[in-house]
Amino acid sequence: MTVSAKFVPFSLTVCGIEELAGHCAVGVSHVLSILDPDIPEPSAFGAYDEHERLELRFHDIIEDVAGMIPPRPGDVERVLQFGRSLLSEPPTSTHLLVHCHAGVSRSTASMILMLAQARPDRPAEEAMAQVRRIRPQAWPNLRIIEIGDAMLGRGGDIVSAVRRHYGLVLERRPEFGELMTAHGRGREVQSAIR
Repeated sequence: MTVSAKFVPFSLTVCGIEELAGHCAVGVSHVLSILDPDIPEPSAFGAYDEHERLELRFHDIIEDVAGMIPPRPGDVERVLQFGRSLLSEPPTSTHLLVHCHAGVSRSTASMILMLAQARPDRPAEEAMAQVRRIRPQAWPNLRIIEIGDAMLGRGGDIVSAVRRHYGLVLERRPEFGELMTAHGRGREVQSAIR
């Protein structure tokens, strides 16, 4: 889903790899591409108009796991730097697309951080609400959120907004908590504010 949001002066899209081809004709000007380290670059980008793209590669995990690459502070700093560059672009021509494998975790966490950075005058709950409108199935990666909250000096405001979002998801889909726990994301489930 694409939203032209008043929260920030540019259009926003979050999607997964399988959805990329469906967004090539919507005038995307900036792409944040978050991929697993071992998968090839998506071929769909060949159909996109000229755009700026930041590609990051790390796994969708929140704890250190042997043989896997977690999100690191340097990755989050690059997300925030990319977000800052958006604010210097002409608003009418800027359309940000953020994707990861499924468009649920790494991408939504990154989008929340970029929105919170763009609007330091607004509570993080509003950034979370924007992402929820764009991507209702969002389950932001808590490790990315914790790193970004600290970097932005938000004192836990972004983390709390995401924990409240987890609680809303679990109210609608309690079985999702079991799935996330089984995939090593139990800390997110336990942190949910219900």
